[in-house]
Amino acid sequence: MILNQNPLVSVVTPVYNDERYLRECIESVLSQTYTNWDYTIVNNCSTDGTLRIAEEYAGRNARIRIHNNETFVRVIANHNVAFRQIAPQSKYCKVVAADDWLFPECIEKMVDLAEKHPSVVIVGAYGLYGQPSVGVAWVGLPYPSTIVPGGREACRLRLLGGPYVFGTPTSVLYRSEIIRSRHAFYNESNFHADSEACFEFLGDHDFGFVHQILTFRRMQEGSLTSFSKRFNTYLPGILYELVKYGSKYLSDDELKGQTKRHLRDYYRYLGQQIYRRPGREFWSFHRGKLAAVGYPLSVQRLALAAISYALDILLNPKATAEAVIRRLHRVVSGLSQ
Repeated sequence: MILNQNPLVSVVTPVYNDERYLRECIESVLSQTYTNWDYTIVNNCSTDGTLRIAEEYAGRNARIRIHNNETFVRVIANHNVAFRQIAPQSKYCKVVAADDWLFPECIEKMVDLAEKHPSVVIVGAYGLYGQPSVGVAWVGLPYPSTIVPGGREACRLRLLGGPYVFGTPTSVLYRSEIIRSRHAFYNESNFHADSEACFEFLGDHDFGFVHQILTFRRMQEGSLTSFSKRFNTYLPGILYELVKYGSKYLSDDELKGQTKRHLRDYYRYLGQQIYRRPGREFWSFHRGKLAAVGYPLSVQRLALAAISYALDILLNPKATAEAVIRRLHRVVSGLSQ
């Protein structure tokens, strides 16, 4: 593609102590078939060799610059710092996490779709995830559909428990105008701020999807994804989305019914955790998240869920075992979506 005929894409990588994978991440940006980009690596006070690696590449390529935070900030806040570094003339913004990487055609394919559909403000795609085992992530739009007009239907289906098509920051392209529309693009109090951004902006804009695997997301211990899996931040995250955006995308009856179902599933999960002793930090996290959205943790409801789980095991072990197997199959299938 010819440099001067294509819109500028600002690529950003927020990073903290990721010397192990940063080279692979940077090389994936350098290997893009789309050439009109600039690249900012936001170093969050790393104490390993991260800065040295970033400086090595910046010294060899004028399109790469480094922003060093004066003080350490949390993960989501560092993403916001990165968003504030995008070039004033950029038309699009592409995030790539320091332990992830992009396939060579990633930016080209995403920009091509966005350029064909000016109403699209967020573009998603399929991605690979994992390590050592690898699977395909996200549920795509029905092929050959490439856009959801207004984006509302994708948000609505998500709130009703349907497929999640939005992906992660690495797997989407943002139109820069929505990044610039507010000082903190991501809600720094929300572990799933990227999902919230979709609910914020897709009510009035379109969502696009490229039917191709364009990114790789690494699952490593100690990452935000690892924390989310260990604490199951997805359950309070979905409840938060129902409370904040349910009235925008759902009817009153839909919202009431879905909230009731989700709380039932949430307490069923918490009841099971009683027997696994996840620790005080786990319970403090969920107590705080439930209270924050107006549904304080009910000890009575938690106790009933725990008793129901125990009775199910004692009185019907075969059915319980079969149900566990079915749940495991659903979890495995969900990870590939």
